[in-house]
Amino acid sequence: KELCSHVTQTQKNMIACATSWVALLCATLLATTAVVMAVDRGNFKTCEQSSFCRRNRRLQPGSSVFSVLSDSIDAGDDALSMTLLNSETSIEFSLTLSSLKDNSARVTIQEKQPMHPRYQVQDVLPENLDTTKLDVESSSDSMFSAKFGDNQVVVHFSPFQLDFIRNGDVVVSLNSRGLLNYEHYRPKRDTDEDGMWEESFKTHKDTKPLGPSSVGIDIAFPGAGHVYGIPEHADKLALRDTSGGEPYRLYNLDVFEYELDETMALYGSIPYMLAHKAGQTSGVLFLNSAEMWVDVSHTTSSVSSRIINRLRSFLTKSATEGTKPQVDTHWFAESGIIDLFVLLGPSPHDVFRQYAALTGTVELPPLFSIAYHQCRWNYNDEEDVAMVDRRYDEADIPVDVLWLDIEHTDGKRYMTWDTAKFPTPENMQNALAVKGRKMVNIVDPHIKRANGYHIHEEAQKLDYYIKNKDNNPYDGWCWPGSSSWLDFMNPEIRSWWADQFALDKYKGTTLNMYFWNDMNEPSVFNGPEITMHKDAKHFGGWEHRDVHNIYGMWQQASTAEGIRRRSGGVERPFVLSRAFFAGSQRYGAIWTGDNTAEWSHLEASLPMLMSIGLAGLPFAGADIGGFFKNVDAELLARWYQAGAYQPFMRAHGHIDTARREPYLFDEPFRGIVRNAVRTRYQLLPLWYTLFYQSSVTGAPLMRPLWVEYPNDPQTFAIENVHLVGSDLLVAPATAPGQSSVSVYFAGSEPWYDVETLQPHVGPATKTISAPLRKVPVFQRGGSIIPKKMRVRRSSSLTHNDPFTLVAALDTTGSASGALYMDDYHTYQYKSNKFLLVDMAITASGNTYTFTWKLNTASGSLDTNEWVERLVIVGVPSQPKSVTKNGNVLSFRYNSQTNSLDIKQPSKTVTEDFTITIQL
Repeated sequence: KELCSHVTQTQKNMIACATSWVALLCATLLATTAVVMAVDRGNFKTCEQSSFCRRNRRLQPGSSVFSVLSDSIDAGDDALSMTLLNSETSIEFSLTLSSLKDNSARVTIQEKQPMHPRYQVQDVLPENLDTTKLDVESSSDSMFSAKFGDNQVVVHFSPFQLDFIRNGDVVVSLNSRGLLNYEHYRPKRDTDEDGMWEESFKTHKDTKPLGPSSVGIDIAFPGAGHVYGIPEHADKLALRDTSGGEPYRLYNLDVFEYELDETMALYGSIPYMLAHKAGQTSGVLFLNSAEMWVDVSHTTSSVSSRIINRLRSFLTKSATEGTKPQVDTHWFAESGIIDLFVLLGPSPHDVFRQYAALTGTVELPPLFSIAYHQCRWNYNDEEDVAMVDRRYDEADIPVDVLWLDIEHTDGKRYMTWDTAKFPTPENMQNALAVKGRKMVNIVDPHIKRANGYHIHEEAQKLDYYIKNKDNNPYDGWCWPGSSSWLDFMNPEIRSWWADQFALDKYKGTTLNMYFWNDMNEPSVFNGPEITMHKDAKHFGGWEHRDVHNIYGMWQQASTAEGIRRRSGGVERPFVLSRAFFAGSQRYGAIWTGDNTAEWSHLEASLPMLMSIGLAGLPFAGADIGGFFKNVDAELLARWYQAGAYQPFMRAHGHIDTARREPYLFDEPFRGIVRNAVRTRYQLLPLWYTLFYQSSVTGAPLMRPLWVEYPNDPQTFAIENVHLVGSDLLVAPATAPGQSSVSVYFAGSEPWYDVETLQPHVGPATKTISAPLRKVPVFQRGGSIIPKKMRVRRSSSLTHNDPFTLVAALDTTGSASGALYMDDYHTYQYKSNKFLLVDMAITASGNTYTFTWKLNTASGSLDTNEWVERLVIVGVPSQPKSVTKNGNVLSFRYNSQTNSLDIKQPSKTVTEDFTITIQL
């Protein structure tokens, strides 16, 4: 009954039900249920329904029960260790503070003598973290101070408090409100409250064999007025105050048609927050893969004032007093340890780099994966795929990838084909490959328990499934019906899974097939909260509660490894995952899940994707057109316009929705979509360069304004516009009938409308015309953007096409930019087979000089690419001459737009050159 109830709510389980004895009941219920679809909140816990959340949240700020045993402090070259005592329980804890290079620190708190081991997150951090020298400054009976780099750390003994200080100001403070909590393992007692040793939700029981084990701590950001991150939530960019409401929840869940402006958990969890004020950005990563909740409170300087008073007589330089904003946060997880990383910036890009040093950067994706993807649940058969391919060509709309959802399989047996619908899958893929196109197949983590199914039989034989509490293979319901889940926590199983993608094992695939890991939260239709029981058992005896949020990342990692292996390590992988965790950026892309064809979901995609990017995962997108419900032509057109400027661009739709491929729409909508997709392809050189830069620095690609204008408070909460890199400002229309947008132009340099070349000078807010055919986009004065303007069927056919460079001059007549090139699909770039070019324009009197110079980090590359045009915007008058090495170049000047168009600047990209423009 419960399974069928979920079917009614989601309409996603109809196929699974149809194969079971509940089909008739499901059909009856569906027939009597309104078509209105919305999340059923009864399927998901509130904080009050979660015993560990309830216990931690009722703690009141005040004097902490934890204190430092002053004689326990041991100062090493790069670490402090000490003992914390809980005065109520007399339990002792080990605290270690390590000073890391690049203005970062790590704080771990663990039980000294736990009754049972506690899980510490694996497979996220590098094997070795670079540390830096920690110098003791001073100590007293109540405090201890040390310095690392430009930072101070102060330990207050009783009550325990830990403050991180830059330039005399407290930037991050731990336990300043006294909410540190560590539920140590213990024997069961008659006085233990309900929920500590057993907990029920609906018809499900969590046996909790080890008892209560939650950990929590409060983290304050004195002086900061805004915090961001901790995705995934369908909420604002700047995190709200949760006082009196629900905390933000981090617990990977399959949430049907999620609602907006919500703190509810969604498909992914990154327990990482950034705080910002003018002049200072900081970040905190709470590395814990169990269920977590985070409360946020926007206050004034009451806590920081107490900190200042305590520090006044201790530090040589005291922070400035006065009322300041402050954000207080309270984090609590169900199990594991407290493992905190404090990143002290001070700039946004410093914090991005510091976080990347911990969890890694995005791996440079193959070019096709950042082009346009067409997906649907489901393309019916090989003829359907061929028809979609042909219709895109007839409509003259580029597309790189066609996707197949679950219906392509033999009865939801992944890595198989329905041979009646797809009798010659290799021929199907090869036909697309002729045009440079790829395919993606879905491969979910639930394995159908069916005799004769090779994946199941081998996994069962090798004992590779997660176990239930009774040590039998975990058996739950998902798309195939009765299913079990591979234990991706085990490295041996991850390696075995990777081997299954070999061409001789996954029959019918070619090197042009890539993969999609959906439902990997994991989604269990008849499980508690539509996921796995927390008392299920993993490799090493760990409970599912300890590793829930990292499970999906393990699957994505092993799928990516499988794609590498099948080509002998030559080809770069592409894997899309719905679930994610800290570190997922190393393995592929993610998307925002099952959104809805509503204007509000289009609008929400901006802050959701910016939040995910700020949390270190730049390769992300939202389903264009919305997954649920039918989409009208205006909404679809506007969604394509917005999606063209988001890192991952895919259209997708539910099986019950009307087809919405853009060639099906009449003009002007088909032409609007065509222009949006073509614009994406024109800008692929920019996107590819940004992905390269992110793979080095960890910076997001889709950025809030405050990232590039961190000292302008007007930008701190703006979420209706965004930057692509630092040089394009995008202001999509997100409401029906909208004909204008409000745009804040930050900085003092001009922003040029990319269509009209009209400059807009900031800082200022302006109303900009946005008729249906136009998405307002502006190029920053002082930038040079690379493009490829030839119209092709797919990105693979553009590899040797020429570049057009568009330079927008700043008020000094200067501009700069970068361009990255390689073979666009293999790992040869790691063998120095790439080009990195620095481009610049400088002005001296009436002379402008453009330089194309290989960066010192550049390697070499055999390529036929060349530079077809150089367009310079902001040239004040008609040039007298344009020359390159003394040779005259052809040019055209437009006095209406003050733009100069130089033809064929260079027949090669592999050599430095200079162009001189004389006015």
